[in-house]
Amino acid sequence: MEKYNLTVVTEFILMGITDRPELQAPLFGLFLANYLISLLGNMGMIILTTVDSQLQTPMYFFLRHLAITDLGYSTAVGPKMLVNFVVHQNTISYKLCATQLAFFLVFIISELFILSAMSYDRYVAICKPLLYTVIMSQRVCHVLVAIPYLYCTFVSLLVTTKIFTLSFCGSNVISHFYCDSLPLLSLSCSSTHEIEMIILVLAAFNLIASLLVVLVSYLLILTAILRMNSAEGRHKAFSTCGSHMTVVIVFYGTLIFMYVQPKSSHSFDTDKVASIFYTLVIPMLNPLIYSLRNKDVKYALQRTWKKMWIVLF
Repeated sequence: MEKYNLTVVTEFILMGITDRPELQAPLFGLFLANYLISLLGNMGMIILTTVDSQLQTPMYFFLRHLAITDLGYSTAVGPKMLVNFVVHQNTISYKLCATQLAFFLVFIISELFILSAMSYDRYVAICKPLLYTVIMSQRVCHVLVAIPYLYCTFVSLLVTTKIFTLSFCGSNVISHFYCDSLPLLSLSCSSTHEIEMIILVLAAFNLIASLLVVLVSYLLILTAILRMNSAEGRHKAFSTCGSHMTVVIVFYGTLIFMYVQPKSSHSFDTDKVASIFYTLVIPMLNPLIYSLRNKDVKYALQRTWKKMWIVLF
């Protein structure tokens, strides 16, 4: 039987986005601007939906938690990626790698279920407007957010613990710009069949279950809109869920591209491109989409700015 020369892995080396030196400085500037816009946009959305009295509705409650998840997983990945552009060797300690993976999984999976909760909220608002305040009570809203957070924490701890109890031998170079599950599994010299099956089942369940809620909600919304006699009513209904539909299409489209592409064409390079989009670009786009397409957010921003201006001057 072949014996491995096992060594204790204390750190990993992240390959990063590119190994071309001439691209390091431009990419650092690009992603620094990207992360700062994402940070300011999501922090602004969290603060705005917390302090403005007219945004204390279920829709903006879920929007606040969408901003929290966006901020969470972009921060789990972004700062370390930016540091790796300016250091000689892109190393990450064993414990920090596990921590990064755990936080990334918590927030990225939570976003799936926050988006599905937002879809259900839009369904109730359009299809059952007279019962909206009863169905979407404060207690229900908190449950729809608390359960996903608890479930996602359990999933994150399970997957992270399973991966980091494996034995790593040979190369410690991760073919990615952050600690992700599949690149880590490729470095293990232990049997990875069990954890691969766990990841496959959980990923399929999370994606299908959350997407099913979104599709059913929007199918019912579309049916209700088509039954409306008033053109103004149809336009208002579409505008109510337009921003959310845009976010759902972009986010789920990227994830589906990653998971349904043929194995023959699957590579860590294509994963990098898709990962850049959903870990760094989408968290920047979401607050922009909601602020540019939503009049309530625009007015709330104007009110808050005027109050700050009066206080300061």
